[in-house]
Amino acid sequence: MSTIDEIAARHGFSGDAGRAAYMALQSGGFSQAQFNHPELGGMGQWMSGGMMMIGDMFNDGLKWRVGALLTELSQHREAQPAMAPQGNNWGFAQWSNWWPAELGSPASSGSQNDMAYAWFPASGKLLVKISGDVFSFDTGNLSIYGVQQQQGGGIASVVLNTSNGPMGLLGLNRN
Repeated sequence: MSTIDEIAARHGFSGDAGRAAYMALQSGGFSQAQFNHPELGGMGQWMSGGMMMIGDMFNDGLKWRVGALLTELSQHREAQPAMAPQGNNWGFAQWSNWWPAELGSPASSGSQNDMAYAWFPASGKLLVKISGDVFSFDTGNLSIYGVQQQQGGGIASVVLNTSNGPMGLLGLNRN
C-alpha cells in the first residue's frame, strides 16, 4: 500500500480518491486543488489557508474530511507521479499553465466555461483569460478568494470574491 493510499485510508477514503486528490494537488503546486471524484463530494476546490468547497455542499462532515485529506496530502511529496485515477476527472488535474512563467505559481487559479483566472499576490496581478484573450489587472493589497462568471459572458460578467467583499472585475485597474 502506497503512502497516498495510507493517508486516504486514515481519512476514510479509497486509494483511488486519495490519488485523485494528490494529482489535483500536484497540478496546483500543493497549495490548491480542483478535483472531481464521487468520494470527495463530486467537483470541488481546496486552497491552503482554509478555502474548501465540494459539490455535496451541505455535507459538512464530508467537507471537513476532504479538507483534512488534502491538507495532509499537501505536506506529502511522492518520488513518482501519482497514478491516474479511474473515471472522468473533468480535466481539473491536468490544467496547464497559461500565464507567464516569470510570475511563478498563483495563490489562486481556476476556470469556468471560457474564462480562467490566476492571481499573483506577490506581484499584485490578476490575470483573466476569456475566450483566449488574456487581461492583466492590478490588485494592489487586495486578497482574492475566488472568481465567478455571471450570465452574459465577457469581461464585465466576471465577479471577484475579495477581502473587501464581492466586486466586479472592472473595479480593478488594468495594467
